[in-house]
This record gives sequence, structure tokens and C-alpha cells, in this order.
Amino acid sequence: MTAIAIIGAGFSGTLLALHLLRRTPPPVRVVLIERQNRFAQGPAYATGNASHLLNVPAGRMSAFHDRPGDFFEWLAKQPDAPLDLGPGSFAPRRQFGAYIRQLLHEELKRPGGAGRLELVRGDVAAIEAEPRGPLSLCIGTERRIEADLAVLAIGNFPPEPPTIADPAFYDTPLYRPDPWSGDALDGLDPDAPVLLIGTGLTMVDTVTSLEDAGHRGPIHALSRRGLTPLCHAGPAAPARRPGAAIPDRLVDCLRMLRVEARRAASGGSTWQAALDELRPFGRDLWQNLSPTDRTRFLRHLRPWWDVHRHRLAPDVSCRIDAARARGQLRIHAGRIEGITAEADRALLTYRPRGTDEKRCLSIARVVNCAGPACDFDRIPHPLVRRLLGDGMVRPDPHRLGLDVTPSGALKDRSGAISRQLFAVGPVTKGAFWEMTAVPDIRRQCELIAAQLAMLV
Repeated sequence: MTAIAIIGAGFSGTLLALHLLRRTPPPVRVVLIERQNRFAQGPAYATGNASHLLNVPAGRMSAFHDRPGDFFEWLAKQPDAPLDLGPGSFAPRRQFGAYIRQLLHEELKRPGGAGRLELVRGDVAAIEAEPRGPLSLCIGTERRIEADLAVLAIGNFPPEPPTIADPAFYDTPLYRPDPWSGDALDGLDPDAPVLLIGTGLTMVDTVTSLEDAGHRGPIHALSRRGLTPLCHAGPAAPARRPGAAIPDRLVDCLRMLRVEARRAASGGSTWQAALDELRPFGRDLWQNLSPTDRTRFLRHLRPWWDVHRHRLAPDVSCRIDAARARGQLRIHAGRIEGITAEADRALLTYRPRGTDEKRCLSIARVVNCAGPACDFDRIPHPLVRRLLGDGMVRPDPHRLGLDVTPSGALKDRSGAISRQLFAVGPVTKGAFWEMTAVPDIRRQCELIAAQLAMLV
């Protein structure tokens, strides 16, 4: 029996398993391997906080393109569904996680489902390949699983700490390296000052968690530019006629987007609608840019793209605005110069953007919310280190993930294309750029599932 192994059972891995089961014939077995205790529950959707909302309306969050209302219909049947629930509502992320878990459980309960889908708890330490033979996935020191094809769905990694003169600070109890860990906010005095490194979506979640825990003290958030995510627009504006063709040069793309945004505003729509019209072409736009333009985008425009593209639910945006208005949340733009531990406080020294002066903050807890690490040359994940060391994979040229083909096949150290090893989700960001939102990952899972179905 042909076997396809998926390493990682967060959202990307679980969704790929669901699509493989729909597209492959019964003799094909799907093995879903997860190192954590929970399947179908990556960090984003494992949150227990009902205030952590999806950043995409419920009507666009289906796991299946051909069943666009699937999540919304499931949500409407839940006992705690609000009376005013609609396709444009922003549901708690934990509910989307429950939806994905239920889909997985339904597959296991189907006649023959347990024989086609196998859930394995374990940490894949290595992948060994023999010429013209199956792959051997080494789990721990004793167990091996053979698979004809394997897919890396290892998700996001905790953020990297900023470079400082004395990195010993990162070993103190004052620092929390992973905002999604259970102890990130444990034992914190409600009146104590907190520093969040980063001002993006993870910062927003952490501020929400602090508020819900009754935190009263000042919350400082620091990033190079001090940009924070913008808000989704209100009710969707009427559809407009298709815009102009998308150029292949970055400066021309930017100029076109500005023209489209102004045209939308003059017609009673919003800049959000103009940006969303580019969404179906995001992958093509990225792949059509020259390597020089991609580098230029990452160096100069990426922060602005992130805050305009990955927007907040209106209720969440209002909470953040209110926290800033009352002075509790203070956004700083600048570069960290150093952090040192002094008894029960951390002394942060930073240089505000556009100045040569230095400022200091006394902080009781530093939480790294800088966004996921993606330079695989520096990620300490054991399997990643082993695959890189064995030459079976290589980082993509822009250090956003691993190097893959448009069909998701991984490239080895020399650039050769693997016939057996693939990747899905955030690890493929270098090739596809937009691999964060559910609709983008769903599209990729559907395409890769179709590709793998042709190989078995």
C-alpha cells in the first residue's frame, strides 16, 4: 500500500491530509505525524482566549474551495453561536481550531477511515532515502515509518531574539522567547511594565491577553518602524470592474496599487477593497518579480505590506485603539541597543527611529512578539538541522523558508528537485510569499494534494 507521510499536524498538515484523502484512491494511506500532544491544533488555533479572533471573516474560512460556506455553516450550528452571526463575522480562532479537529475526527470515523488515515505521535529526527526505494522516517531512536512520499508541514517557529551585546539576558526569568508558550505571562504583577518586542499581529494578541488577565500596568511595544496592523473595512463595497494588468516591476506595481486605491475611494469603496482585489494574484505577482525586486520589497516595503494586508477584526482594532488612547499601550519606533537584567527589572536601551539619542525603559517582563523565525540556517529544529546537514534541503535565496518548486517539491543542496520530499505552509514562503492566511494555505494544500495524487 502506498503511504504518504505528513510531518506536522498543525493547520497546514491537517488540511493537506484532508485533501489527500479526498483525492487519492483507497489503497493510499496517509500518515499524519505530530510531535506535540494535540493534532489539528497549531499555535494560532490552540489559543483558549475567546478574544483572539480570526483575521478573515467566517464566510471565507472554509477548509474546502468547493464548499465555501462549510466553516460558517458549522459555526452557526454551535450552541454558543451569537444571534447576529453572519458570513462577515470574525469568529474566535479557537472555534476554527475545533472545526478543523472535527473534520479530522470525521475522517477517522468514516468506513475504512482508520485504515487510510493513521495518526502518529512522535518527533521525526531524520529522513533517510535510498535510491528507488521508500523514504524511512526515523522517530526517536527505535521507530521507523516507511513512506513513498513525505511532506514537511512544520509550521512557524518562535521569533529570533534581537542581537544585543550581552545575550545572557535571554537566559533570565525576565525574558519570554515564545509568546505562545503557556508561561509567557505567568506570575506577572498586574501593575508591572511590560515590553513586547514587535508591533504586529502577535503583539495585538498579547495585548489582548494582558487586558483579559486584568493587567493595569504600562505595555510598551517596540519595532523598527512602529507600524501596527490596520483594520478591516466595514461591509463589503460593491464589486468594481477589473483593474489594469499587473506589471512585473515592483515600482510599477506600487504605483498601480495606489491608483487603484484612490479610484476605489472616489467610487465609494475603500483601499482595503483595492488591495483585496490583488489577493487572487498574490502568488503570481511574487513569482513574477525579479530577484532584485523581491529583495527590494523585503528590505523596504514588507512592513507596510504586512500591516495593510494582514488586518484586524474591527472589535480587536477598537480594543487596541482604546488601549493606546488611554495611554496604557505605548508604541515605540526604534532599534534595541541593549537589554540588561537588574534584580527584578530589565533595563532596555533603544534608539528611537530618526534620532541619535538613546532612551531607557525599566521593564518587569520582556515578551518576544517579533513574528516567526524563518531563516532556516539559524533555526535549531533538530529535523531541519539534520536535513540541511544531509543536503536534502536548502534555504530559499531570500531566507524566508526552504527552497521549493511551484509544485512544492523540495530542492536539495545542489538545487536538484526531489521526487519524494515536499513541503507545505509557511516553510514555502520564499516561493509563494503569501502563506499565512487560511485561504492561501487552503489553495496550496489543494494544489499539492492534486500533485501528489498523480505520483501515487
